[in-house]
Amino acid sequence: MHLLINIDVPDLPAAEALYTRAFGLTAGRRFGAGGVELLGAQAPIYVLQHPSGSIAAADARRDYARHWTPVHLDVVVDHLEPALDRALEAGLVQETDIRDANWGRIVRLADPWGHGWCLLQFVNRGYDEITT
Repeated sequence: MHLLINIDVPDLPAAEALYTRAFGLTAGRRFGAGGVELLGAQAPIYVLQHPSGSIAAADARRDYARHWTPVHLDVVVDHLEPALDRALEAGLVQETDIRDANWGRIVRLADPWGHGWCLLQFVNRGYDEITT
């Protein structure tokens, strides 16, 4: 299986700048004025420009206000604080304090278009600490 990640945004240049600065991704291929491929993660991320209010799926309209969704992206980092600083300087918003767990550390963020992101720093054996 090959996984692709697509993220809809209303402002492609702003999203490209944010994600490359926050997460160290680099621009790959461009798809006219409507899309850019971001590289540097295990799967390519395709940032696609769609205006707010446009049809998304099942006649639902896109809304870029902060919302909860069961799908979000976790970015695994070696050191949480510098990664958090970089993300905040790039324009993400911190939504929770850093939380420590026996598997690692986590902080929740949101981008300006309503998408949820988490920064994770694994410690010890990572998720193997809680595997049953």
